[in-house]
Amino acid sequence: MTNSMTAFSRQQADSRWGTLTWEIRSVNHRYLEASVRLPENFRGLENLIREKLRQKLKRGKVDCQLHFKKFEDSSSDIHIDKELVKNLVDASSEIHTFMENPSQLSTIDILRWPGVITDQKIDTSVFEEQAGRLFDQAIDGLISARKREGGALELQLSNRIGSIKKIVSSIKSKMPEIIFNQRQALLNRLTELRAELDPMRIEQEIVLLAQKADVDEELDRLDSHLHEVERVIVSNGQKGRRLDFLMQELNREANTLSSKAVVADTTLDAVELKVLIEQMREQIQNIE
Repeated sequence: MTNSMTAFSRQQADSRWGTLTWEIRSVNHRYLEASVRLPENFRGLENLIREKLRQKLKRGKVDCQLHFKKFEDSSSDIHIDKELVKNLVDASSEIHTFMENPSQLSTIDILRWPGVITDQKIDTSVFEEQAGRLFDQAIDGLISARKREGGALELQLSNRIGSIKKIVSSIKSKMPEIIFNQRQALLNRLTELRAELDPMRIEQEIVLLAQKADVDEELDRLDSHLHEVERVIVSNGQKGRRLDFLMQELNREANTLSSKAVVADTTLDAVELKVLIEQMREQIQNIE
């Protein structure tokens, strides 16, 4: 199964105190990079969330955000963390001893400090447990979405592999005629010159022309790389980096094929190959 790194998941549930909503977005990235944004009451969850992400995902830039909307009757009582307020005031007084004309710490400044105001009704441990279970549902939803997107990518890659194989097969079938026509064209030009040329020299020129136009080796390597791409796509585990490397190899052969082209048909075929390979490379950037 191929997994995409691009997906979105959203899970929502009502708790005793309000509505919890997890939103998880992921896009392609070379490694796993997680961003976790939590309301103040849920700060203790961050390490657990990051560990779950490491267990479930291997690559991608993942943005996790938890929203919490209190029910109206759950916000009537508020609690001031007096110990935290005392620490803030003491720290402010100590800092003032090092400053000239320091500004005073206002009540609003203290109230805005994270953790000063808490809700007495909320049982933090139960609250975090509910949020953790909801996150499990959200990450499972994200993985399912990545699998669905990965399946679509597999189909697109398969279609382009088929197109490349057709072009390679077409070039192979046309090459004997192309080389023969090039040989005849060279002989005709030499005949028109009406010059006495060494037959051995003429034959050497023909051999050199044939070698320059011969792309059998490049076509064989293209076939070999395409078979490896197909094998990797259906394999298990991470495959994005391996496929990206194979795209580089395919592109290298296409470039060589283009440089050896001696007629317009093979030049156009080489250009079409490079377009298809680039399209595959862009799609592979999203594969985990």
